[in-house]
Amino acid sequence: MPHPLLPELETLATSVAADQGFELCGIQLLTHLAPMTLEVHIRRSNGVDVNMDDCAGFSGTLGEALESAQLLTEAYVLEISSPGIGETLSSDRDFQTFRGFPVEVVHRDRDDTEQRLEGLLLERDEDTLQINIRGRIKRLPRDHVLSVRLTSPGS
Repeated sequence: MPHPLLPELETLATSVAADQGFELCGIQLLTHLAPMTLEVHIRRSNGVDVNMDDCAGFSGTLGEALESAQLLTEAYVLEISSPGIGETLSSDRDFQTFRGFPVEVVHRDRDDTEQRLEGLLLERDEDTLQINIRGRIKRLPRDHVLSVRLTSPGS
C-alpha cells in the first residue's frame, strides 16, 4: 500500500521538476529504511541525458521545496537519479527514444498465457508493437502487451 504522503510528494516533485526542465519518471518513499528514503527519478524534458550535476542541482531545489512544504517530519534521505536500464516504457516518447534498444516484452499469447520475449525495439503504433528477435520481426497486438522494459544487451 502506498504511503499516504506519496500523492502530495509526487505533486511537489512534479512541479519542481517542470520548473527546472525535467519530467518526473517515478517516486518512492521507502519507510522501511532508517532514515526513510525518498527516491526520485527524473529525465530531461528535451530528451538530453541527465547527468550528475543535474541530479545534484535538482536535489538541492527539491530538498528546499520539501523543507518549505514540511511534508516529511522525520529524518529522510533524498536520492535523485535517472531511470536508466530497467525502465518500463510507457509513453509514445519512450518508444520513440528507445527505438533499437534491447527490451523485454511481457505479453499474453492467443491462449491467454503470459509470455516473455527479448529483442530490439522497432516500433509501436496504434495497433502493434514490433520487435526484432535475431533478425526476425515479431508483431504483437498492442492490447496483448503487458509491459515493455529496457534491458542491457545480452542479459
